[in-house]
Amino acid sequence: MNEAIQSYIDNISQEWQIDVCRKLDEIITVAIPDVDSRLQYRKPHYLKNGKYVAVFGTAKGWVSFTIFNATELVPPSDEFESSDTGERMTIKIRDGQNVDYDVLSSLIKQASDTV
Repeated sequence: MNEAIQSYIDNISQEWQIDVCRKLDEIITVAIPDVDSRLQYRKPHYLKNGKYVAVFGTAKGWVSFTIFNATELVPPSDEFESSDTGERMTIKIRDGQNVDYDVLSSLIKQASDTV
């Protein structure tokens, strides 16, 4: 794990958010072995070939996870919000929510294959 991202996650105050962020970092780095990770705009960003593929961040009641290059992706549920152009797809993960990390991993892999 990138040291800056590790520090970001370690400084999150809610334990459940720490767990979600660690899992998101893990699935991204496994799905995209050559991913470049960095802390940018105070949030963990993940790039492939110099293009953004994912970002996550915390808010008071959720962890927001955004996948870029999402125009060809089919959201598996209505929990995902798409940008106007369809370029981004975001899910807000809340405490106690059942998260299918395999689906998220598959989506991030599909999106990253386009860059």
